[in-house]
Amino acid sequence: MDYKDYYNILGVPKTASQDEIKKAYRKLARKYHPDLNKDDPQAEQRFKDINEANEVLSDAEKRKMYDQFGSQWQQYQRAGGRADDFWSQWAGQGYGNQGARTVNSDQFEQMFGGSGGFSDFFEALFGQMGARGPGGQQVNFNDVFGQQGQSLRRSRDVEHMIEISLAEAFYGTSRTIQWENGRSIEAKIPRGVKTGSRVRLKGQGQDGGHLYLSIKVNPDRQLKRDGDNLRAKVPVDLYTAVLGGQVDVSTIDRTVKLTIPAGTANGKQFRLRGLGMPNLKNPEERGNLIATLDVQLPTDLSDEEKELFEKLREIRKYK
Repeated sequence: MDYKDYYNILGVPKTASQDEIKKAYRKLARKYHPDLNKDDPQAEQRFKDINEANEVLSDAEKRKMYDQFGSQWQQYQRAGGRADDFWSQWAGQGYGNQGARTVNSDQFEQMFGGSGGFSDFFEALFGQMGARGPGGQQVNFNDVFGQQGQSLRRSRDVEHMIEISLAEAFYGTSRTIQWENGRSIEAKIPRGVKTGSRVRLKGQGQDGGHLYLSIKVNPDRQLKRDGDNLRAKVPVDLYTAVLGGQVDVSTIDRTVKLTIPAGTANGKQFRLRGLGMPNLKNPEERGNLIATLDVQLPTDLSDEEKELFEKLREIRKYK
């Protein structure tokens, strides 16, 4: 299999910062997204390569492993060796030291996450290499990566579910995570998270692994979330709906006045711009509040009120 130059795929130097890698990835992902390049048969593969490169270079541990591997692979190639033979060199008997510990594919997946959909090169470096080399021999992380491999074996990512209110999702909040050994951390939850969001606390898992907070936003009694938008029913009396006027609308962070035109029908929707939830990636941008008019019919009418409604009905009948 061929060596993949992830830096070249993203068009960044090996000294690129995480911000530079992120910007390059976003630019290329938009450019080569298959939905935007349906007439280009190469776009889908290029898009996969871009995602694979970002998967490695945006993660500090994977990037370090890749950089170490890349320099060794290039030295091997310059010496005249074939690319496919390089894997066998790593998987040879020289790595079978007594007392060495190997990991299977399930354990490796816990360390690096699933690698489905990536290339054979990625699988070999970050997947199968944790279990067996191309020749079927077991490979030891200590032998391949030194002490780094040992620490990677011990570390484990941990996931913990956090329930928050809609208001906490709007303003941002924090939770104290208490471990059994007495260690505690203050976890900050950013503005704009939604059910299904995952907040990564780097190095706060077990033995240096990451802690992932899986967010669940509990339903609100008055506001319903729709992406970054909020939806609310606004009760309006019959007279205001018929004659027009103003009503108060309670948004998540303030109360605003909504002007109701005369003759507005029940169920009419009004879009209040910028009064929804903050965007997770850019909290200064907010969605909208969709206010649906809920006309309230009068009850317990007095005799006089009933008489007036009867007169109105007669007037409307002959109009």
